[in-house]
Amino acid sequence: MKKEAIILAGGFGTRLRHVVSDVPKPMAPVCGRPFLQYILDDLINKGVGRAVLAVGYRADVIEGFFGRAYNGLSLAYSREETPLFTGGAVKKALRACEQQDVLVVNGDTFFDVDLDALAQFHAQTGAQLTIAAKPMRDFSRYGTLELAADGRIMTFREKRACASGVINGGVYCISHGALDGFADDAPFSLEQDYLEKRVCDGAFYAFLCDGYFIDIGIPEDYAAAQEAFQSR
Repeated sequence: MKKEAIILAGGFGTRLRHVVSDVPKPMAPVCGRPFLQYILDDLINKGVGRAVLAVGYRADVIEGFFGRAYNGLSLAYSREETPLFTGGAVKKALRACEQQDVLVVNGDTFFDVDLDALAQFHAQTGAQLTIAAKPMRDFSRYGTLELAADGRIMTFREKRACASGVINGGVYCISHGALDGFADDAPFSLEQDYLEKRVCDGAFYAFLCDGYFIDIGIPEDYAAAQEAFQSR
């Protein structure tokens, strides 16, 4: 069975505004193509057959460019009339999903993850949500995960300078009813309001993956993406 994914594509791109204007952050051009196009190509190559794009700011730009299908990938749209933040966007998009376990990816982050292995690990652990986690060195931009030996997430730690650590890579596998405790169309953060507040329940696991990772959310990394994708 083809996998199903939600793509969080509603970002304003505030920190990129002076570099890229008037388009949603996932549509920022990288080597002449929208960044979102690289993400869709990656999902297609990894066996995803249907994607729900959670869109908000300038949703018309995304839908006008990709339409209802892209290279055999069926596309649906979950539109936010007001900002729902990451959690509210995922919960609303899940209503348009058909499968029990759904992948979630950020529209401004490319992370080369073995999605089959991630989904299998998620099913084996019985987790409500599994995070694809990236080991990193010498960083301060990201918070870190403290893990048990079996991959269960024990703690989410604040951003700080780290010589090494494991970060949330922005790719998830989530069970369909995981967010049922939140009201429909209520804005909430997937990270602060769900993951961090529920971590003591033991329902979240991390799947370690050392694949290529880049987040275009700040101008420095957006510039780095231009060089990286030229060579890729």
